[in-house]
Amino acid sequence: MVKKDYELTYSGKKPEREIISKTPIVNLEKIKDFGKFRPLNNWNNMLIFGDNLPVLKTLLSDPSIKGEIKLIYIDPPFATNHNFRVGKSRTATISASEEDETAYIDRLHGSEYFEFLRERLILMRELLADDGSIYVHIDCKIGHYVKILMDEIFGEENFINDITRIKCNPKNFPRKAYGNIKDMILFYSKTNKYIWNDPREPYTQEDIEKLFPKIDENGRRYTTVPLHAPGETKNGATGKSWRGMLPPKGRHWRYPPEVLEELDKKGLIEWSKRGVPRLKIYADEFIKKGKRRQDIWEFKDPQYPSYPTEKNLDMHKVIIEASSNSGDIVLDAFAGSGTTLVAAEMLGRRWIGIDNSPYAIKISIKRLLKMKNCRLFTLYNATGKPLPETLQEIL
Repeated sequence: MVKKDYELTYSGKKPEREIISKTPIVNLEKIKDFGKFRPLNNWNNMLIFGDNLPVLKTLLSDPSIKGEIKLIYIDPPFATNHNFRVGKSRTATISASEEDETAYIDRLHGSEYFEFLRERLILMRELLADDGSIYVHIDCKIGHYVKILMDEIFGEENFINDITRIKCNPKNFPRKAYGNIKDMILFYSKTNKYIWNDPREPYTQEDIEKLFPKIDENGRRYTTVPLHAPGETKNGATGKSWRGMLPPKGRHWRYPPEVLEELDKKGLIEWSKRGVPRLKIYADEFIKKGKRRQDIWEFKDPQYPSYPTEKNLDMHKVIIEASSNSGDIVLDAFAGSGTTLVAAEMLGRRWIGIDNSPYAIKISIKRLLKMKNCRLFTLYNATGKPLPETLQEIL
């Protein structure tokens, strides 16, 4: 990692070595196995109830986990200064009914918040495999500071993307500002040899009509592109004359003359009125792979979430498919409603979920057990105390 000449400075910032060496470990008390189907690679997925800081340090002592995690996704608190509740009111603010249950408390701010997140990110980096990566889901109020922390911890050279996620439909709240319909996801790797499966998305009909404006006699949409490419080749076949024509100066034919002849015989070359050849590209063949996913995503949150911060399942599937492979370990240290775990289970990944909210653990278990082929997973208690009633009732 390249040493930075700047960093985020605040009171109470600990040295990295102190965080790694002095963070205490905890006992992971096995509570119960859930699920019916045989685990992958003799691995039981792990759902851990407790503070993720000592839990992460404890996982570092396990050689089957340290340096083996291929993907981390976290959706940590956003320093909102709110209590988030669930229950009859179905709201996620401090104004919720007293009958509602607290899902989690988000009261840290300023330097306390930054150090809270930084300590955990450092331990997560230690858990990541060399070809692993991490996605941190955050909002635009705090995200710019978090990026500086991420640059410091993972290295500015390992920053991959700042993804803009459209989270909802436009609102008409009366405030003196532009409407907010987005948040952000910071994507970093541990090294430059990270897993990348080149995610694609389908072309829309609008895309197809725009990119392939021509229609042939069979009703197939197509477009044309030049048959020559940049770079002059004087001695090779692609620099030679074809049908009495040389490629333009400073360019060469994309194919040798014999291939050009074959393309023309197949009707894949369109000739202009001035006798300029162009290659035909048909929409129905080109769009099969889909288009490359860009850094603006529209994945709106569920309208009726089971948990205040529940995120879009399809978004999690995109991340997991892009940055891990079948059988890899995926970690979510702020598991919330368990969406990362559900997506990982659906896609044949091994997983570890951690959360200190009894309600989050309860919802995660319920969602996982609703799946048809849920593999075995184990609930652990890392608090050193008896499980709260919220979790007792699901056992």
